[in-house]
Amino acid sequence: MIYKKHFLLLSLFIFFLSMPALAADAPPPWMRQAASITTATYDKDVDGVVLYDEEIVTYGSNGMLTKTENLAIKIINREGRGYARAVADYLVSSGRVREIKAWIIRPDGTWKDYDKKTVIDRIADPDDVYNEGREMIISARDDVDAGFVFGYTITTEERPLLFQDIWQAQSRLPTISSRFVLNLPSGWKATSMTFNHAEIKPQVNGSSYTWQLSDLPFIPIEPMSPTVKNLVPLVAINYQPEDNSQAGARTFSDWVELSRWLTGMYDPQVIINDDIANKAKELTVNAKTELDKIRAIGTYVQNLQYISIDIGVGYGNGLRPRSSDLVFGRGYGDCKDKANLMRAMLKTLNIDAFPVVIFSGDPTFVRREWVTPRQFNHCIVAVKVSNETDAPTVMMHEKLGRLLIFDATDPYTPVGDLPDHEQGSLALIVAGDNGTLSEMPITPAEANTFKRNVAVKLLGDGSIDGVITERSNGQPSTYSRRLFRTLSNADVNRVFEGWLTRGATAARLKKLTPKDNHADASFDLDVEFSAPRYAQLMQGRLLVFKPAIVNRSNSIYLTDKTRTHPVMIDSDSFSESAVFDLPEGFAVDELPDSVNLKTSFGVYQNSYTVKEGKLYYTRSLTTNRTKVPVESYDKIRKFYTDILAAEQSPVVLLKQ
Repeated sequence: MIYKKHFLLLSLFIFFLSMPALAADAPPPWMRQAASITTATYDKDVDGVVLYDEEIVTYGSNGMLTKTENLAIKIINREGRGYARAVADYLVSSGRVREIKAWIIRPDGTWKDYDKKTVIDRIADPDDVYNEGREMIISARDDVDAGFVFGYTITTEERPLLFQDIWQAQSRLPTISSRFVLNLPSGWKATSMTFNHAEIKPQVNGSSYTWQLSDLPFIPIEPMSPTVKNLVPLVAINYQPEDNSQAGARTFSDWVELSRWLTGMYDPQVIINDDIANKAKELTVNAKTELDKIRAIGTYVQNLQYISIDIGVGYGNGLRPRSSDLVFGRGYGDCKDKANLMRAMLKTLNIDAFPVVIFSGDPTFVRREWVTPRQFNHCIVAVKVSNETDAPTVMMHEKLGRLLIFDATDPYTPVGDLPDHEQGSLALIVAGDNGTLSEMPITPAEANTFKRNVAVKLLGDGSIDGVITERSNGQPSTYSRRLFRTLSNADVNRVFEGWLTRGATAARLKKLTPKDNHADASFDLDVEFSAPRYAQLMQGRLLVFKPAIVNRSNSIYLTDKTRTHPVMIDSDSFSESAVFDLPEGFAVDELPDSVNLKTSFGVYQNSYTVKEGKLYYTRSLTTNRTKVPVESYDKIRKFYTDILAAEQSPVVLLKQ
């Protein structure tokens, strides 16, 4: 009896001794509570639902910023398994990951934990030579399935460069609960502004601020839609002492103040030596005009290898370029390095230029109301030009005069053009007291032309032999330029054979001749092809075919009956002239009606003419840079639906 009693006491002792360890490894209460939520039935395109999303940010009196992220997500189908992933970003010199831990809760209530032994620690951008940005990753992809809940806690610590933050309330996934908590020292205050949503006012308790939302809907993927960051609720936050005693250059009152701050980083790094001056002179020895000189320097800088070496990012070096003499000597650099080297080389020719910080990827992302470098992820160049220089990307600046805007990093977009994802962006021209947040140029449709001539010989059995000749300018030319520079000949041929066969079954590419014209930055392409069964022979008498053999460049099809978000249209001008040699013994029996569509955002026309045994077919589409609101979706959908119908309409020949 005494033995049994001692055994029972020993067992209880061991049980209670083990409880803290078990409790520490179990999913935390917030995750267990989130996992108990009964979720709605979602559309088949929804792969997961965020049950709980919380970020707690604490700025301590020691000057360190601590962030804790708690997230729980329910996997709805097998396609959503990729969401079972926790990623903690940190900077080696100014931050660390204090904790990263994850769990899964199965549908039957059992769970599994992931500790530091499961963490992968790697460089954030493997393409960089050296980058202080690293990431710790826990992946549970192979352990989850539909109905599982994945959750994680990440706590990081860093010394902030800016007293500014931004809360993105959701990703594309529906989100049941989302909150952002900012804890500040006594005597500090925070202000905020809301984008893409009605104003979200924080709950304030002393110097603690909480912003929260619930029941956020799924953001569907739609063609030609704004990016997620322009669709989901965003809250931009500034914080500082109430007496401004420690604010310094951590927040900015206006864009001129930020321009001064960035000028102090950029201008001292414009260092000119004899090698730079001699190279600039060598590159421009045959240049006849100011634009020729800028083009020669710009092309040289574009072709330098893009390599980023980010050291001391947490102390501002992610914004500071390396000195131009160092970049020139090494022959590589990132976007801000290339911009500053171009400034140095132009300066030797008595041409002034200024760095321009911009958001690359979404022209509508930057908000004028929030003054911060956090809105920018790229650097381009504004070159001061005289009246003799004329190009689609020249803009008039209220203080600096005429400026030619150029991306010295994009190797496919030459001087005089600008990548379409940067056109119309609000960007900061960094020029000390003269710096302004300015709208970047938008090139007109006539600067983005795509002209195609097609010559086809049609035989009585329905087979065709043809030649397609294309000439593109502006942004349409960048697609071809990128294709031929980045792919092997075999891969390029496969791309064009796929393009041909989508319009002409079993088409065969016979010859492909590209020509990149550096003088005017256009691109020419000749395509010789054949297709054995392009026209359909019916009853031995009727020959039916579509004169629109291949797709237009950047063809779009808005087929959904409803739309949630605006439609973003670029400026483009496409035209095609096709001549068909008709087979002997056949005459045209039916021709489609010509189409003439005119809207505020685009114009489409086609026509058919028969003369001396030939069919002449033309089509053209011109669009203007426009953001079409959801309310007008029916109108734009009908426009593109009518175009599709027109280009599918057949010509019918009758055997005589």
